[in-house]
Amino acid sequence: MSVPGAISDLDKNRALADWLEWQLRQVRGRIRELEARTEQERRARERARAEQSWKIQPRRSGEMAMLHRGGCGLYSAQLGFLTREEAMIALAEPDIEPCQICNPQTGLEQA
Repeated sequence: MSVPGAISDLDKNRALADWLEWQLRQVRGRIRELEARTEQERRARERARAEQSWKIQPRRSGEMAMLHRGGCGLYSAQLGFLTREEAMIALAEPDIEPCQICNPQTGLEQA
């Protein structure tokens, strides 16, 4: 026997389902925010690593090989980064010149 004015089990469960769906949307939104933040942090770490590294642009016909700072946009290779010591050795080579845009030798002199 149902009590007059009482909420039925069906209505209670529908309300619960609506609330759980709302809660799930909130959690999924938070997950998207956290994933975006994680990706931004990863990119920032990669940029910081590149700025603390160097890279060599291979020799092309008639041109010398060129040493760049890791973050130099003139040569955008994102692998094969050199340490400071390796960059100093490369810059001492007669067939490698420093990039005139990013001035990689400045970073080598600072440390």
